[in-house]
This record gives sequence, structure tokens and C-alpha cells, in this order.
Amino acid sequence: MSSSEPRYRAHTGISVPNRFNFWRTVYSHGWCTLPPFHVQKEGQELVLILQLRDGQVVHCTLREKRKKISITVECATVPTPLSLAEVRTRVRECFRLNEDLSGFYSEVRKHPSYRWILQSGSGRLLRSPTVFEDVVKMLCTTNCTWALTRIMVENLVKKLGDPFGEGLCAFPTAAAMAGVGERFMRKEIRSGYRSPYLVEFAERVASGKLDVESWRNSPLSTIELFHEVGSVKGIGPYAAGNLLRLLGRYDYLALDSWVRAQFAHLHNKRRRVSDGTIEKKYRKFGKWRGLFFWFEMTKHWLDDKFPL
Repeated sequence: MSSSEPRYRAHTGISVPNRFNFWRTVYSHGWCTLPPFHVQKEGQELVLILQLRDGQVVHCTLREKRKKISITVECATVPTPLSLAEVRTRVRECFRLNEDLSGFYSEVRKHPSYRWILQSGSGRLLRSPTVFEDVVKMLCTTNCTWALTRIMVENLVKKLGDPFGEGLCAFPTAAAMAGVGERFMRKEIRSGYRSPYLVEFAERVASGKLDVESWRNSPLSTIELFHEVGSVKGIGPYAAGNLLRLLGRYDYLALDSWVRAQFAHLHNKRRRVSDGTIEKKYRKFGKWRGLFFWFEMTKHWLDDKFPL
């Protein structure tokens, strides 16, 4: 869709549960800064360039309004009730609005020093519309700086995603990524050693050999799902643990250099401690320990409207 093509606009919205904080969920981690998400700071809006099942690419502007998420949809054709319903479903997935966190909040109430989680409306972690996108982005976070992660994801979207207009594109499909080789990935995407992993993963998904979308409702136990996620080449324990959090499983802390340093700053006068020591501190929170850990490590983000 070029900037000169006519655009049609429609408004829709979805209700949110109690204790939902739109902006805290947007900034629950770094995904909001990676395309096809775009933060509009002036209007405190989140933009999502979304490709629907029929292939149409739409521009969605999300904002909090009267205890709802208001969605303005722009596209090249008149939005149909079916397409608007799909947009609402995808946004619910991104914000985890169908996820029952009552057990988590009950656990929070048992620990007075963590009740700020309730007061701030924390609890939900923003995720991509699809598991495929989450896995690709997670692969792009491994063994590198956040700046390089952003470069890789931006290149993927710009060079392989279907366009909306004005330089905006949807996230590439598995078929689009499977259609390029490792050399393209290295040169154009700058994905380095991850290049063969990204191509192989996309090929498996595009061919139907790997159904990653089923992971969000998998009947597998958490440890079984952890191993299945980890079977994707390039996904180690850190990436698998983070992906499980995006799948609604919070048993793993997903330790990396940043959170280890943050834990040392908060709990040990900046002196590093062993991973076992970190794990032991959060063991009492049971299946919710990954959420307690992550929100404590990022509590200081609450002091800034735009922490990332």
C-alpha cells in the first residue's frame, strides 16, 4: 500500500480486565520498541502494523480509553466486520487479555513488599500477534546488544515484510523468510551466526512440519514445552525461558547478563551472585516465580513514562 492510495478507517475496541494497565503492559519489556510495533509517545499510543489472514496489511492505533483498548484501523479497502473481528482477536492475544492471572494476584497479596505490582497494574507481558514472530525476535536477542537486536528486526520487517505505506511493513511471514537463503540473512539482515537458524526455523513453520502457534494452548507440561521450544536451533535455556513467559508459563527466570547485574544491584550491593542464589530467592513463588522476578527487575521502569 503506497502513501498515495486511499485509506479507509474504522474504529473498534475491546474491554479489559480489572487491574489492567495499558501503558505498563506496553512497556512490560522491549517488544514495544521492535517493529511492527511503534510507540507514539505524544499521544501515548501503540501502533501495530498487522497482516491479516487474507493477506491484507492494516495499520492499528491502540490507546486506552474508558477502561477499554480503543483501536483505530486503517487499510486500503473498507474494513469488514470479519477483518475487524480478527484485529480484535490479535490485539487480545498481544495484551494477553484472555489470560487468567487471578492466581498470580492472589500470590502477590501474600507478600506485602510486592503489592506495588497490584497497585501499578503490572502482570501482563506484551507479546507479538503470533508465536512465529516471538520466536524470531527472541532468536535476535541472543548473544548480542539490544541495539543489534533492533537492527536485525528492523531489517527483517523492512526487507521481507509486506508494506503498508510510508515505510511501514508487517512482520514477514514464515514463507517470506523461508524463501531467502543464509547468505541473504547474513548480508541484508545482519543476523550473523543466527542466519541458518532463522532460515531453518522459517522453513519448518512454512512447510507445516512445526506448528508453533499451538504452543499457546499446548497440553504439554511446562518442562515438556520448555524442551520442545528448546528444540528450535539457536534457542537455548535463556531464550526458551523467555518464550515460555510469553506463552503463559512462568516457571523459568530466563537469566542473562542484564538481569544478573540488576539482581546484584538490587539485592547484593552490586556484587554478583550465582544463578543458584537467584533461583533460590524466587522459589517460594512457585509457578509464578518468573513474573515476580521480571517485574522486580524492571520495577524502576515505573518511574519513567517511556523507560525504553
